[in-house]
Amino acid sequence: MSYKKRPNFYDTDEAKDVEESLIAMQKDERYKTVSSYSADSEKHPDHQVTFVDKHMSYLHKHPDVNPQHYMANLKLKTKIR
Repeated sequence: MSYKKRPNFYDTDEAKDVEESLIAMQKDERYKTVSSYSADSEKHPDHQVTFVDKHMSYLHKHPDVNPQHYMANLKLKTKIR
């Protein structure tokens, strides 16, 4: 069995599309996109992780997650009704 290294999610075209969508959601008042607390003070000295960073990191760490499905679900969950 050969080992095929997967590309770094951040380096893919798909990641750029996801990031653009997340940024657009963050600017849109119809979505709840507040920052969240992070205990990792090295990466986040103010202990806050932006909406975009949080979800980009999740997709990077979970390569089996389909980014299109993830984004569709995220839009449904964060939509202010």
